[in-house]
Amino acid sequence: MTTLLDRGTGTADLATSAPLAPTARTAPRGGGVVRRVLRALVRGFAVAVPVLFITSFITFLLGVFADQQPAELLLGETATREDVARLNAEMGLDQPVIVQYITWVGNALRGDLGTSYFTGIPVTDSIIQRLPVSLSIAIFAFLIALVIGSLAGTLAAVRQGGIFDRAVTIVSATIATLPPFVLAIALIVIFGVLWPILPTGGYVDPAFSVSLWFTSLILPAVALSLDAAADVARQLRTGLVGTLGENYIIGARLRGLSGRRILFVHALRNGAGPAVATLGLQVPRLIGGAVIAEAIFSLPGLGQLARDGAMRGDVPVVIGTLVVTVGIVLISSLLVNLVLAALRPEVRR
Repeated sequence: MTTLLDRGTGTADLATSAPLAPTARTAPRGGGVVRRVLRALVRGFAVAVPVLFITSFITFLLGVFADQQPAELLLGETATREDVARLNAEMGLDQPVIVQYITWVGNALRGDLGTSYFTGIPVTDSIIQRLPVSLSIAIFAFLIALVIGSLAGTLAAVRQGGIFDRAVTIVSATIATLPPFVLAIALIVIFGVLWPILPTGGYVDPAFSVSLWFTSLILPAVALSLDAAADVARQLRTGLVGTLGENYIIGARLRGLSGRRILFVHALRNGAGPAVATLGLQVPRLIGGAVIAEAIFSLPGLGQLARDGAMRGDVPVVIGTLVVTVGIVLISSLLVNLVLAALRPEVRR
């Protein structure tokens, strides 16, 4: 099958007038890449730190103004008003909101996110126990989306207009219309009922068995990753199709460069930017979708901890999990910006 990388242009003058690639001509060597990455790192921290404080303050306000009385919950219905007032004073809940927030921030910076109203377990300990489950699902789903989306998008671009290109477009559009919980239920029916080869619930610690841990993550990770993989495939295909039609690509082809070198050295570097940005935008969706996946597949992750805390009105648990989740999203966004800065010299944001 003839691909975009094999087609001629019939314009021989392009072989002498077109540059080999913008990256080969404009990208500074070594130190230039390091400077771009450092600038992106500084800009990322300049944005991430205020955002983290603002979101934590809003989350804290939601907990303060929630219809909950921690002292009454802890002391029970038989507590007197004096007992409630005394415990509120001990917990600092009789202080102004801004004072409570500053105290909470100071404790949070030391790793103390408060204590659960119902279990008495420190929120930090609960998060440390549950976080590996959510991170395992999200990272596994991210890798699946990266591999499948990259392969599908690249092959669709180099076979533009062919059967595979049309198939990728149709499948991606179909998957994009299905929410993760529908895909999760479909996977359970297929691989748990019709063809029972994978576990449909529960979590196994990798310290006990790596193989069982891996198999317990396959279905929830796949359910979360398919939508992200479809978005990445579409964005990468669109970016590469536009890049492969540029004059410097045509000139490189006429100069005799191999199709692989044109694709992997020049075209991907300039055409993968939208796909990388899409992966960054998918991280919050993967983390948010983990709440649904953990509920469907009975996984004891961070999402289930936040859901149970919200259902019971356990404000410290809800605030702690939300702040940690926001921090994870900001870190992932910062990493995406660093990758974009390293790939594209002209990227500034």
